[in-house]
Amino acid sequence: MITKQLIERMFDAASMQRWNDHVRPMDFSELDKQAHKMIIAWMLARLEESAGRPVNWTALIEGGIAEFFSRVIMTDIKPAVFRQMMAEKGPELTAAIIKQLGGDFSRLPSEFSVRFEKFLRVPDYARREKQILKAAHFLSTYWEFQIIGPMNSGMHGIEATRREINEQIHDYDAIPAYKKILHDKKLYGFLNLCGQLRFQQRWAQTPRVPKTSVLGHMLVVALLSYLVSLEIGACPKRLYNNFFGALFHDLPEILTRDIVRSVKYSVTGLDAIIKEYELKQVNEKILPLIPPDWHKEIQYFVQDEFSNKIMTAENGKNPGSAVKIVKGIKPVWNRDEYKPYDGGIVEICDKLSAFIEASLSIEHGIRSANLVAAKKKVYRQYKSIVLNGFNFGKLFLYFN
Repeated sequence: MITKQLIERMFDAASMQRWNDHVRPMDFSELDKQAHKMIIAWMLARLEESAGRPVNWTALIEGGIAEFFSRVIMTDIKPAVFRQMMAEKGPELTAAIIKQLGGDFSRLPSEFSVRFEKFLRVPDYARREKQILKAAHFLSTYWEFQIIGPMNSGMHGIEATRREINEQIHDYDAIPAYKKILHDKKLYGFLNLCGQLRFQQRWAQTPRVPKTSVLGHMLVVALLSYLVSLEIGACPKRLYNNFFGALFHDLPEILTRDIVRSVKYSVTGLDAIIKEYELKQVNEKILPLIPPDWHKEIQYFVQDEFSNKIMTAENGKNPGSAVKIVKGIKPVWNRDEYKPYDGGIVEICDKLSAFIEASLSIEHGIRSANLVAAKKKVYRQYKSIVLNGFNFGKLFLYFN
């Protein structure tokens, strides 16, 4: 079972500030950094696959999850200091991280706990996936520095940081996909566009602590969706779809911004008009930035993102077309060839994330009528919900 403490650790990352000894135009949180990193990791891995180099997607996703929670445990340590600590005391630090997270992860399916520990302890485990994650981590940092660097010109230490980043820029050339993203204007444009979701604040009209961006929210939904999918015994492709579908579920907001629910549903049919406009913008502004063989997958994730779907030639006239499943994914479809996607799980995790955002702010003493009303409404709607045998009500109860 997913523990309350594990969920709280996700939101701890929203309070962890990056570059906090530099002049910044806005807060740069660890949650946003990790979200951007996982989008970039998806890009790198998809390029590697397209070139005929296989990727273990479960190892990549779970490696990203392991690194995310490890970073939360290690809190605000400068990268150079962290690298030195790992070089000198790596096994001891890894053991400390595993010990702190062990109580939370031991409640999850046992095979996940085994893989988590193996990822951190065994150097040769998922070696290629670790390289991809490191390259994604650097590209996300590199993107941040393009904003931070010019603002800190003349500040003590900034040139040393610049040299350090420039010296690392060729460290990942062994990954062809890395060089392609770095030098391809369209691909880097997609990376850049996704990064801009850091600038869009959730609950923009409501004071709230901790603040979360649309990008950070997408990662929380992805983490929750993945952990729930593990609990229900999802097949590997279903795990992949539920994680990355959740990670991309608000992608159209790059172009439309976060339209508050009260506005979206204030006029009958307005939500459908907004959705149609979002998809049009995705097709015209986002898809041209990525390779054509990625288009269908992105559309699968963002079109009817809260619908349960499978891809099968046995339904409809078009082989491989998406088919909506009204009552949830049946066990017979829990196989990789059907590419199952639980939009219902993603939707509830999306609402759970919003519920926790409101709850944590109220708990911190920053409350408003909007937050209180939203929390009550969501709790009434989802407090008893069970989907695919998973009791979501317990997760909502944690924060009520």
